[in-house]
Amino acid sequence: MEKIAKPSKIEFKKGTRSNEGIVSIEACYPGYGITLGNSLRRILLSSLSGAAVVGVKIKGADHEFMTIPHIKEDVLEIILNLKQLKLKIFSDEEIKLDLEAAGKKKVKAGDISKNSQVEIINKDLAIANITDMTGSLKIEIYVSQGKGYRAIENIEDKKSEIGHIDVDAAFSPVKSVGIKVENVRVGKMTNWEKLILDIVTDGTITPKEAFEKSVKILIDQFRALVGDKKRDKEEKDDQVKKDEEGDKHENTKTRKHENTKSQEEDKPEDEDKKDKAEEPKEDVSEEKPKKKRGRPKKIANMNE
Repeated sequence: MEKIAKPSKIEFKKGTRSNEGIVSIEACYPGYGITLGNSLRRILLSSLSGAAVVGVKIKGADHEFMTIPHIKEDVLEIILNLKQLKLKIFSDEEIKLDLEAAGKKKVKAGDISKNSQVEIINKDLAIANITDMTGSLKIEIYVSQGKGYRAIENIEDKKSEIGHIDVDAAFSPVKSVGIKVENVRVGKMTNWEKLILDIVTDGTITPKEAFEKSVKILIDQFRALVGDKKRDKEEKDDQVKKDEEGDKHENTKTRKHENTKSQEEDKPEDEDKKDKAEEPKEDVSEEKPKKKRGRPKKIANMNE
């Protein structure tokens, strides 16, 4: 059976825009450029994990169609600005961030209180403008991890708290993916293909990392189709066996070290016992009378 040739050259280049990367894959078997390109594009846009704002609570606002005194933007504009936050979250749970500002100023993402579980990438993002010295802004921002896009209608556990506003979230760290397929020459064949992927991210992940993660996801999905569960089980069993052997080796090594140490500590005591054992012991046992051998005497019959 003739095997289909695999791509032998992959290049990563920086693009002209911020957080843009160009991935070139060649030479692909005829027709495989668009096949691989479409698969990778769909994974890049829909299946990579990211973080986004999922809800807000603004002091003085019960719903998104209100205005706040001494704030230039209305509640809806503030929410739209918060949705542009680029975040890295190091927890699987929903996290609350606090934003408090007072006085005439431009409120930015850098004014959000720091949290060890969250990293804000675009700290220069403008959120709102306070137009008077007596004005103030207090916001509770709820962020979480996810994949793809989640509409408000698909939120399972909606909060019934007064003033809490749910937000539809775009979790994907990839903003856009472009595909381009060019013909290349391989030997006498001129219909082989070169796949070019133009990947733009939001800055929380590099284009190269996004590409590598999407490839791993595709491999895992295709592996499940060919019944490779046995192989996965064998690899898992081998790993468990190696771990057990390593633990056994460590325990044996520790036991030997402890035995050596105890032997060194008990050495003088053992020598004393040995000396006592070599001393001759006196025979203090009494001689037992020897039993006479022979036939027992017959007892005379008294009636005779």
